[in-house]
Amino acid sequence: MNRIITLAAAIGLLLGAHTAFAADAEKQVNIRPDVPSVVVETADGPVTIERIEDPEHEITGYFAQTSRACPPFCIQPAEAADGVATIGELELLDMLADSEARVIDARTVDWHAEETIPGSVNIPYTEIAGRLDELGCVSNAGAWDCAGAARVALYCNGLWCGQSPTAIRAMLRENYPADRIFYYRGGMQAWKILGLTTVEGGL
Repeated sequence: MNRIITLAAAIGLLLGAHTAFAADAEKQVNIRPDVPSVVVETADGPVTIERIEDPEHEITGYFAQTSRACPPFCIQPAEAADGVATIGELELLDMLADSEARVIDARTVDWHAEETIPGSVNIPYTEIAGRLDELGCVSNAGAWDCAGAARVALYCNGLWCGQSPTAIRAMLRENYPADRIFYYRGGMQAWKILGLTTVEGGL
């Protein structure tokens, strides 16, 4: 059965003892009342994820657009596939703070290079089925053995983007365990609407 992690469950996850979650009594625009920012490790060193402090800030450009031609840019289902949990920003932040988990930007390289979520790694949806060794699977006689696969969260451009759902379905076809895959459906658009930190992607 598909699972959507609730806000209550997210709060439970974030209340764990992650040193990445910092307190700041001076900050007005917090992630949560008791979590103003989260520090994540990236290939370029630690990055602090926080919300834009200006309460008048509005997003502009591509992610401010509300309507795109469908097909191909159709609204995605709440669940990407059977057994794969759909998560929100709080759960994604928890996974970014967990050294054992991986957050995957499933978009093409050009999108990732322009702007991405700190701490995420780019594995394009067109390549992921052949790169499962990067996520803990082992190639065995032409198939993947994913018994030791990592917990992973995948995202793309937003509620209308099919790249991460396509990647998830490809992983499942290669026997990646569904209960170790999480779908951040909101993607870059929801992340930016909430004013959360982004960075240029590494190539």
